[in-house]
Amino acid sequence: MFFSPLENFMFDAMPIIVIVFFIIITGAILFSVGGAVKEHFRNNSMEEITIPARIMSKRTHVWGGSGNSSAHTSYYMTFEDESGGRTEFSVSSSIYSMHAEGDTGMLTHQGTRLIHFERDRF
Repeated sequence: MFFSPLENFMFDAMPIIVIVFFIIITGAILFSVGGAVKEHFRNNSMEEITIPARIMSKRTHVWGGSGNSSAHTSYYMTFEDESGGRTEFSVSSSIYSMHAEGDTGMLTHQGTRLIHFERDRF
């Protein structure tokens, strides 16, 4: 047989390729966690605001659920304030199920975090 320099290159390069992929994946995870921590502290530094608002829309996002993994559902509600500005909040399933599109009331939020929505009573 004859000597192929490509065989040695692939054998020697594999540990480097694995390390590079590990660094990229670790960096992506740290970047994602860092963004979430930054948003958490930003929300905590803001004051709670209570304003009159209306629920304009509700939506869900279902992800996962293939093979042996279970499906997960995220719940979102979009509110419109008196000036016409709209803001979407991620909410729990219990808050999502208690309110309907078109409900009006007092919205309390802190940055991008929904604290409470109290529906107007008739």
